[in-house]
Amino acid sequence: MRVILVTGKGGVGKTTVAAATALRSAEFGHRTLVMSTDPAHSLADAYQVPLGDSSTQIVEGLDAQQIDAQQRLEESWGAVRDYLTDVFDWSGLKGIEAEELTVFPGMDELFSLASVRDHAESGKYDAIVVDCAPTAETLRLLSLPEVMSWYMDKMFPVGRRVAKVVRPMINRVSSMPVADEQVFDSVARFYERLDGVRDILGDPEITSARLVMNPEKMVIAEARRTYTYLGLFGYAVDAAVVNRVLPDVVTDPYFARWREIQAKHLESVEDGFADIDIRHLRLFDEEMVGVDRLRVIGSELFGDEDPTARLSEGRPFRVEDDGDNVVLIVGMPFADHSEVDVMRHEDELFVTVGPYRRSIVLPDSLRRRQVLRAKLAAGELRVTFGTAE
Repeated sequence: MRVILVTGKGGVGKTTVAAATALRSAEFGHRTLVMSTDPAHSLADAYQVPLGDSSTQIVEGLDAQQIDAQQRLEESWGAVRDYLTDVFDWSGLKGIEAEELTVFPGMDELFSLASVRDHAESGKYDAIVVDCAPTAETLRLLSLPEVMSWYMDKMFPVGRRVAKVVRPMINRVSSMPVADEQVFDSVARFYERLDGVRDILGDPEITSARLVMNPEKMVIAEARRTYTYLGLFGYAVDAAVVNRVLPDVVTDPYFARWREIQAKHLESVEDGFADIDIRHLRLFDEEMVGVDRLRVIGSELFGDEDPTARLSEGRPFRVEDDGDNVVLIVGMPFADHSEVDVMRHEDELFVTVGPYRRSIVLPDSLRRRQVLRAKLAAGELRVTFGTAE
């Protein structure tokens, strides 16, 4: 079983890459599902086929689905939302502001991703390709089941019993809404919906994320931040796809300056994503929609390779606590002390090994700390960050 998460900044072509990857997977004989969890669905436009919340066959061996995120949210969060709305109304906050505060950013896609678990456990598919929303927020939210587990095991049953006891008393002396059994049932369904999702998406043997970007400064910077946070939260990234690269056949002098700019950005991609497989996809001279054109993209992206294979074993880093300090660990199995140099500049850590240099965009938790020391041992570079300023 393989799950491929395709993500990237809006407008870079991630839906096209996801659609082409799924089509290529089916051509290799894998029973494949491609599903869109992006609220701004464009998967149907890519295939030129109407799609809805239930799966639709595109070609033999390939189904496609555009998840109705609002329906998933309503099923698991509806009662909690209604209760929170009542609380806000009671406190004086009414109308659309109260309704907006009852749903947290990213929750709709979070529930959509929960559907991945259902399909993975169904045994119906060999591969699932997910066209994610253009953000890493939802993937970061997938740590929520781990955070909630202690609460659900220890405090949730107690809170439910206490609410049952105090509800009649509070109702007699105050008009403040008190959560009823329906609300607690909804919270339980919310947790159950997410339980096990991260086990699937966080297992590198099952799931790989692939970053899609254009050779543009802002887009690459966003992809690097996404790469950092995916690594920080334990998600494997096995490839980066640089889309809309000017092909060699374009020789018009008008594009000469663009080619120079792209060359510099492609060097930046090589530095920032040195651990993973990097693939280029040319700028086509027509709109690449429909099954036939997507087949061309799939062929150019993967050639004779199975698109569901793990394209690299790369992992940008891992982070461990060391008392009050935090240690960032980068694998360097063949490096020698004499050829390693570490330098920090603002929110980036630059690591030089011989003639090669890579930069790591630091997550917020490390950005606020100072580098205390760096040590190379047993094939790993350990950079220790001191207490936050």
